[in-house]
Amino acid sequence: MSFPTSLVGVAGINRNPSSMMHIDLNSCFALIEQQANPLLRGKPIAVAAYTTPNGCILAPSVEAKALGIKCGMRVKEGRQLCPNLIVLPPDPRKYRFVNRKLLQLFRTYTPTVEVKSIDEMNLDFGHTLALRRGLRLIGQEIKAAIRREVGEWMTVSIGIATNRFLAKLAANLHKPDGLDEINATNLRAVLATMDLTDLFGIKHRNKARLFRAGVYTPLDMLDALPQTLVAAFESIAGYYWHLRLRGWEIDDVDFGRKSIGHSYALKNQRASAAEVARLLCKLTEKVGTRMRRLGYAARGVHVACLYADMTHWHQRAVNPTPLFASKDLYQRVVQLYVKAPQGKPLHSLAVSCYGLVKEPLQQLSLLEDERKKRNLTQALDAINERWGDFVITPARMMGMEDTILDRISFGGVKDLEEFVYQEDTTHELVLD
Repeated sequence: MSFPTSLVGVAGINRNPSSMMHIDLNSCFALIEQQANPLLRGKPIAVAAYTTPNGCILAPSVEAKALGIKCGMRVKEGRQLCPNLIVLPPDPRKYRFVNRKLLQLFRTYTPTVEVKSIDEMNLDFGHTLALRRGLRLIGQEIKAAIRREVGEWMTVSIGIATNRFLAKLAANLHKPDGLDEINATNLRAVLATMDLTDLFGIKHRNKARLFRAGVYTPLDMLDALPQTLVAAFESIAGYYWHLRLRGWEIDDVDFGRKSIGHSYALKNQRASAAEVARLLCKLTEKVGTRMRRLGYAARGVHVACLYADMTHWHQRAVNPTPLFASKDLYQRVVQLYVKAPQGKPLHSLAVSCYGLVKEPLQQLSLLEDERKKRNLTQALDAINERWGDFVITPARMMGMEDTILDRISFGGVKDLEEFVYQEDTTHELVLD
């Protein structure tokens, strides 16, 4: 046991007014495509990583979901359920543009907006005057404002509660276009309709742990003594669940960014050394550009290879001083890659930077060469930011415009700083 149960106290249910709002953009990618193209509205469509039969479906529309099409299905499986399914490739810039518009809109209601993923945001109304009006009324206003200012086809599900967890749970009660609140008066009734795995963060392994402790339903979990939950989870996490289910905020934690990376699945698994070098160069450029946009430098570089036989190789290296320029990052990447097994069919490549530090060490500017290199790197970034990514690139990357395409994480949180890194920008964001 990693946490002494004697220190765990029983908490009552939070009966304060709801101050947290969770907003979920319904069928995010598909909905945005339907907003952009009225001819797609009301039809079953799916946005897939690739439109080929084995491509993975990232976002089915509401109409496609009604036919049983789900995220994670292959395109061919979706077409078996719906032969007339319209499959579209992702358009990340479009989705980021909508995310930005939503962010700007939400900040007119509260300054405390937390971007959880491309399609989810938390709005904290604590200590705001708007809270006096009631979040249900504000939720209705936000829905109308989205249709008016972002697009008439855009719908969101809104959840209201005293903490992030219950607000997210509320947002999932009546999708699409729901508006629900979970508070002290209806908490038990809502939990009574759910299974343990309906609680975000409770998967089959944790469900088995709870079963062994005699906790079979969310209501059992609500009523369980905190010591019981601590014993079930064998950690302080059990007490966190005790507080979370009762509406107390314990998820307001910023873990910070640990790494920035890009990966690429090769079409030609017998790529030559020169082709691999070009791929590594573009991966490094993308990683370096993202890193600098967020104001970071990297102490470490990591390279990984997945081979066609599904064996894996990776290696990392720490630099004495933080790396800032893509040229320096690429040097380290190549130094690592030459140690990889050679001659094996290569399935995927990945490059990442870790040990990230904000504001590169100012001592670097004392060295004339380093200052010039830094100024040149920032000038190139500014040109690419203004006129489009990879307007200026290393000669090694010529002809790679359609290689390592722009992708966007759906539901992930690692890249969310990139939606808010430049508060006062007046031009459209161009992000990777």
